[in-house]
Amino acid sequence: MQFNNESQAQEQKRVDQVEQIIQKQLQNNTDNLAQAQHERRQIELNYGANTRANYIETDDIIETNATLQQQRQLMTSAVSNEVIFQQKQQALKSLVGSPYFGRIDIKEDGEQDTLYIGTSSLTDNQGQFLIYDWRAPIASIYYNGTLGLVHYDSPIGKQEVQLQRKRQFSIRQGQIENMFDTNETIGDEFLKNALSQTSSAQMKNIVATIQRSQNQIIRNTTADLLIVQGAAGSGKTSTVMQRIAYLLYHSRQNLNAEQIILFSPNNLFSNYIAEVLPSLGEKNMRQVTLHTLLARRLHGLQIQTPFERYEQEQHHFPQAAQQVRQYKDSLDFVQALQNYAQHSDISCAFNDLIFEGQIFFSKSYIQQIYQKLPAALSSADKFLQTKNHLIKALKHRLQKEAQADWVLEAIDDLSTTEFQNLEQQKHLSQYSSDHQQQILAHYVLKRHYLPVYDALYNDYYFDIFQLYQNFLTQLQPPKMAATVWQETIADLQEDLERHYLQLDDAAAILYLRQLVTGSGQNRHIKYLFIDEMQDYSALQLAYIQNSFPQAKLTLLGDIEQNVYAPKNLSQERFQTLTQLLPQKKAALITLNQSYRATAAITNLAKQFIPSGAQIQSFNRQGQTPTLFQTTAANLSTVTGQLADKLAKKHRSVAIITKNIQQAQTLQQHLGNQVLLLQEESTAIPDGIIVLPVYLAKGLEFDCVIGYDISAANYQTSGDWGILYTIATRALHELYFTSTPKIAAIFHKINPQTLNIQKLN
Repeated sequence: MQFNNESQAQEQKRVDQVEQIIQKQLQNNTDNLAQAQHERRQIELNYGANTRANYIETDDIIETNATLQQQRQLMTSAVSNEVIFQQKQQALKSLVGSPYFGRIDIKEDGEQDTLYIGTSSLTDNQGQFLIYDWRAPIASIYYNGTLGLVHYDSPIGKQEVQLQRKRQFSIRQGQIENMFDTNETIGDEFLKNALSQTSSAQMKNIVATIQRSQNQIIRNTTADLLIVQGAAGSGKTSTVMQRIAYLLYHSRQNLNAEQIILFSPNNLFSNYIAEVLPSLGEKNMRQVTLHTLLARRLHGLQIQTPFERYEQEQHHFPQAAQQVRQYKDSLDFVQALQNYAQHSDISCAFNDLIFEGQIFFSKSYIQQIYQKLPAALSSADKFLQTKNHLIKALKHRLQKEAQADWVLEAIDDLSTTEFQNLEQQKHLSQYSSDHQQQILAHYVLKRHYLPVYDALYNDYYFDIFQLYQNFLTQLQPPKMAATVWQETIADLQEDLERHYLQLDDAAAILYLRQLVTGSGQNRHIKYLFIDEMQDYSALQLAYIQNSFPQAKLTLLGDIEQNVYAPKNLSQERFQTLTQLLPQKKAALITLNQSYRATAAITNLAKQFIPSGAQIQSFNRQGQTPTLFQTTAANLSTVTGQLADKLAKKHRSVAIITKNIQQAQTLQQHLGNQVLLLQEESTAIPDGIIVLPVYLAKGLEFDCVIGYDISAANYQTSGDWGILYTIATRALHELYFTSTPKIAAIFHKINPQTLNIQKLN
């Protein structure tokens, strides 16, 4: 809708007024923050002088403890005030220059109201809202509603209002660049303008352009398991980042960022999304990769990374290995492991517990305890009762040794500092001398036998690797030769001797240990997010879910971007997740609209995959992708020249290869003009970069060059998903380079969607 100058002038006048209020509040808050920081520093300086400990007399001890408590309360209050002002400072700064992006005019209970929507709330001195936070309940109207009667959920229940106007703004440096009135969720012109921008080194928030389907994901607070299947470029990751920000806002009183964890595909991606939440005034959630989690929990062993496995399988992946991989990735393998952990006799995995070179608890003694327990108990219950029995036996031994000569000598040798610490902790002076002696003896014994306590607590008497091997020997996968499975077990034994574990074995071992011992679970996490879910096996997902049993799950991915899968994944893969992860309430949301690339790029990319017809391209115009064919000798040179040309007009140009060896070889040929991104890379620089496809997942670039898409390099239908992943990394321009014999899939491409140029 076109606006007359008067209407835009009125809106600009309001922007100017709001900007002045923001600047005034920013100055006041800066002064308050400086004062709070000063008060906190003063308390820190006085802390030592006011809390000198005196533990000689009982009255002095009481006074010292009271002073300590008072100083702690003062410090806590000072830090809390400082944090409040810091958060407000960040929120105000985020509004400067672009205070809001939307306006809705509503009629509720007969009263007219106009609301402006921005990244955070702003009120005037009378407490009247000048800007509503995009996460506020009533702001959902802006994203979900079309003109007319609409509903929104509020803390007091569902509310009904008449939506009379929806206006969108593009405001930069305090000036309105564009404004649109629309009946759509987000007007096409507004969205085109946002999507036409150049790429950035880090993902930006999308609060101004959230679509209705994305908003359903963001504001879903009821599903225990939320599965998002989205086409490449549909905004899956961006939407989930906004979802995290919304959850932190919605559950402010009982949820913090430390209780949310996101599994990301690699460190490069983790850094790419690191600024989204801070831009919305929220702390970042915890981030981890699957490999990092496994490596931390199997300290001392080298764990295969997903990238190493991918590279190995690219070079050598015989049929037998594919069979084993497919079985270990299956739901059948998960269920077999669960049944084994639940019902099998695990006593074969017990070991002698050694202390100071002597057997403290023998293997046979531990086995006898376990095997005497009722057969009806699960293995996990038996293990726990066995552990408790051993702890009781240790305590009994401590009681018997309380009067031993070495214990009495150790008590006499206690230092003054140790005695004072015990006085503070145990209040020895209020007990009789005999009781004091008992407390001191218990302290000495517990200190002496602490390694035994640690061994029992950490299950050092239990060999999980032996148990896992025993589990594998009892299995015989269907449709697999016995010799193939026996070779798999032998390979595992060789790997363990080298202190190395394959990725699937590492997850299986930790999951088995968790099921049997109950260790390794984190019940503090309330929300768990997994990005690129299609890259996780059933076993890995089951293990992660069991590691965070109290968490609600949000899983997002694209079944077609199955770079790591040994064969095409089933389209029913996501539907089986409800079997694997039996949550109370599950929801599946599909995003078929692709926004990232131009229509020309999306229309080509979707021809690489079976489900491509379902993908809807966004009507943003751009040039048709081009394939350059040249000789093998000239392939690297042609690719480099093309990248140089593109880099003169675009911020980022990515040359994406099938594997790391190709990327390294190409970078060596092109020299310093390109930067190689590898597994350990954490940032995306400007200019020309070269990287393997698995590191490009989830990222986007102004221009993409798919390197060497020849028939020799992309031989099977399993490779088509890799080509789809490469193509969908491009925002504005897409190119391929190849030797004369191109991959077979390109012969099936609609010729109107791809220009082919043959070079000498």
